[in-house]
Amino acid sequence: MTWASELDERAKRPVAYFLRGRFAAWGATLGDYWTLTKPEVNFLIVVTSLAGFYLGSSGRLRLPLLVHTLLGTLLVASGTATLNQYVERAYDARMRRTARRPLPSGRLAPARALWFGMLLSLAGSLYLALVVNWLASALAAFTLLSYLLVYTPLKRKTPFCTLIGAIPGAMPPLIGWAGARNGLTAEAWVLYAILFLWQFPHFLSIAWMYRQDYQGAGYQMLPLSGRKESFMAWQVVLFSLALLVVSLVPTFLGFEGIVYLLGALVLGLGFLLCGVRLARDRSNSLARRLALASVVYLPLVWTLMVLDKT
Repeated sequence: MTWASELDERAKRPVAYFLRGRFAAWGATLGDYWTLTKPEVNFLIVVTSLAGFYLGSSGRLRLPLLVHTLLGTLLVASGTATLNQYVERAYDARMRRTARRPLPSGRLAPARALWFGMLLSLAGSLYLALVVNWLASALAAFTLLSYLLVYTPLKRKTPFCTLIGAIPGAMPPLIGWAGARNGLTAEAWVLYAILFLWQFPHFLSIAWMYRQDYQGAGYQMLPLSGRKESFMAWQVVLFSLALLVVSLVPTFLGFEGIVYLLGALVLGLGFLLCGVRLARDRSNSLARRLALASVVYLPLVWTLMVLDKT
């Protein structure tokens, strides 16, 4: 290497370091925006919306309409998750499990998250209204507003907030069904009931694992008194048992077959067993096992529904 070329190479290094640092910063910022949308939750929302659309379809599956429905739903769900983290940023900072999120950690400015969440929510609602149908858009908008304006503040007021939060939380299969049919039937409400009941053991297992964190942040996911153990135990068992029963209804209504019936029965019994064990021993390890069982149970039930549709 000549003297001149060595000088030229040295001159390029600051530029390369600057560009490398700039791209790394952009990547980290995009990753923070991605985290705001809660992609792990959105996966379950997309799966349940997909199942609702497919089961609500008659005749040949309209793939473009399915894609539009899922995209609009995903946008609204992402906006809801972002706005929820904006509203709860001060409380998230008090909990170990959420303190490193983009807003409480200070990596993103709250105003940016607010505008990002509003943009996603508005874009998703309009997209559903203009490309899919107004019913799907109205259901998505109801989900967003009830989650943010009713459920979110109730989390700091009453342990029965889960009951209220389960109402918007069970909307994705209805949105999918409405996207396919532009209407709702009894079968759609059965799907809604399954997801509604599933949320109780799922969220209560998480609330039990992080009960000290929640209490420190002022969330009343469980009673503040000594009744928290019995409150968690009877709700987990009661709703897991109700879920088992309701999950069998699609076969008796005639839109699922015997394969689904047997599969739902096995999955429901396994899920119920996990709930009973937690109710009896009330340990964090069993709560974690129930939470894991819940995220395995739900996609498998929807998959069985799709595969065994009559």
